[in-house]
Amino acid sequence: EAGLSTRSMASKTPVGFIGLGNMGTPMARNLLKNGYPVIATDVFPESCKELSVPVMDTPADVAEKADRIITMLPSSPNVLEVYTGPNGILKKVKKGTLLIDSSTIDPAVSKEMAIAAEKMGAVFMDAPVSGGVGAASMAKLTFMVGGVEEEYHAAQELLTCMGANVVYCGQVGTGQAAKICNNMLLAIGMIGTAETMNLGIRLGLDPKLLAKILNMSSGRCWSSDTYNPVPGVMEGVPSGNNYQGGFGTTLMAKDLGLAQSTATNTKTPIPLGSLAHQIFRVMCSRGYANKDFSSVFQFLREEEGQ
Repeated sequence: EAGLSTRSMASKTPVGFIGLGNMGTPMARNLLKNGYPVIATDVFPESCKELSVPVMDTPADVAEKADRIITMLPSSPNVLEVYTGPNGILKKVKKGTLLIDSSTIDPAVSKEMAIAAEKMGAVFMDAPVSGGVGAASMAKLTFMVGGVEEEYHAAQELLTCMGANVVYCGQVGTGQAAKICNNMLLAIGMIGTAETMNLGIRLGLDPKLLAKILNMSSGRCWSSDTYNPVPGVMEGVPSGNNYQGGFGTTLMAKDLGLAQSTATNTKTPIPLGSLAHQIFRVMCSRGYANKDFSSVFQFLREEEGQ
């Protein structure tokens, strides 16, 4: 209990930030805007140049100086390395430190990290995000948090500086579970929307009209009304900009891979989730890797030899 109160009292002690990529950089910037001093590290030191903050050599060095650390990393192996590697956080972590991982990884790895952290007297929470780079810049991310409920308030204080919604999901790993489930449905919905729009266009319907009808009918979904995959149907979405920006196909394929492995581990049938995974993986090998995932519309049209 003492650990809790001293940490919240010292709310302006430095916050460690590990992983200053496309998401981490704007997130760390929002902590700075809210008056939190940040110390950072990244495997690519040049990515730390954008923020004028003290840069440490390793995650262990960050852990020596900060008692609240946020990690934002590409995948499970990176998380394992940063926490449990030879220069990892857990080598030098102080008792009572709050560790928040916003990477999207397998919930089993989050649980493993929580156990390892607990052995060192630290607290680990998973807090993956939804919203992408734009939401990160505007501090409009949604955080889905898993961990010990008593520690949630301490995490919330930091996360609200970087996001508009912070939702407590339950024990460690449930934040990841919520994120993975949402993205599986998003992928399935996007493929369905792309197929539907393409069929309608082939049948002679104007794409804008078809979208309008879908969006006032029972087929309506986020992919049809907010993020339509057909170029020219909507303003301000990647389909209107040659599928640049947005949420990359590679990232969607990664999240579907996590859905697949968690489904396998829990013996859960996900026939459409599995198929979506395969479709996005094929797209990655056909030149769509860095395009937004809504480019599945373009991919389908190419498939039929258009």
